[in-house]
Amino acid sequence: MLGSVSLASMLVDRRGNFAHKCAQAWSWLILATTSVSVQVKGLDQLDPKQPYVFVSNHQSIYDFPILITSIPFQLRILAKSSLRAFPVLGWHLQHTGHLLIDRARSGRATLASIASLMGRGHSLILFPEGTRSINGEVLRFKPGIFSLAIEANLPVVPVAVIGSRHVMRKGRLMTCPGNVELVVHQPLSTVGLGRSDARGFSTRVHEIITDTVCLHDRVTKRTADSIVEAAG
Repeated sequence: MLGSVSLASMLVDRRGNFAHKCAQAWSWLILATTSVSVQVKGLDQLDPKQPYVFVSNHQSIYDFPILITSIPFQLRILAKSSLRAFPVLGWHLQHTGHLLIDRARSGRATLASIASLMGRGHSLILFPEGTRSINGEVLRFKPGIFSLAIEANLPVVPVAVIGSRHVMRKGRLMTCPGNVELVVHQPLSTVGLGRSDARGFSTRVHEIITDTVCLHDRVTKRTADSIVEAAG
């Protein structure tokens, strides 16, 4: 029902604001019916009038419902342009304000799309690991995303998701009730940075998120400690 309403809204709301509300309601229902509770910290550090690039670790397919219901901003995703070919999903993403990017040709056109998105007051939510973590360890970030944020002079907000992997593990269809923590960090300015700073900036964001996940998740901390010991 919500999906049909969201699709119909494309005819009158190309900004995607109403579709976002439908996605929030759908996500809330998913969390409620599977007994997943979310505790959020750090939202008071954000300016509600400022668009951001939210960067999060990725533990579970549940991460997007968790983020879209917990972060009170109009969130949009950056996805592959090939999704345009998918019936319904592709149309929905294309006409409700999400960014469908041809990664082989990304450049000025991508920056223009991001600038237009931010000009409408929307924010981006990105998962720079590119895949879900099986054991909760925060995987290496791809720096390309940070190059885009730097070139567009957009503030980046590190977000740590803790515990969602216990709700639905990668490779499994079974869900389990659980408690998830979401820690929103202080925005990081990209003003004054250049493309050559992207990798270092990526490392900085990665360390913030990794430290937070390790602080709250004992299993992940043990995994990180064992990696350090093996490297030593």
